[in-house]
Amino acid sequence: METIDQRTAATAELMHRFNAVFLRHDPSTLNSMIAEDCFIEKITPAPEGDRCVGRDACVALWTEIATAPGTHFDLEETWTMDDRAIIRWRFWSSDTTSTRGVNLMRVRNGQIVEAMGYVKGG
Repeated sequence: METIDQRTAATAELMHRFNAVFLRHDPSTLNSMIAEDCFIEKITPAPEGDRCVGRDACVALWTEIATAPGTHFDLEETWTMDDRAIIRWRFWSSDTTSTRGVNLMRVRNGQIVEAMGYVKGG
């Protein structure tokens, strides 16, 4: 039986690979990291956001974010415990403005099943 420490290590490794997608602007590995029933609670449109449901929709959204021209992410911190992760980040848009945010992630069987994004208000 897998222990909490083993699950935490597996979640941390998955989050490392997930974050690399955005740091390297290379979404080619996303499909294998995302569960078929994954959903994302998005930060837009304000104020309530919207949801992406299913692997294809989630991969499409994250691919769009990862490959947006002239943008980049600064990864501030990733914290994992069991099947959960918190990712703190700063996103720099092509016009050099930045937004700080956090993603709350949940993993099942080595794949992301839930992602909720929040940003710091102005």
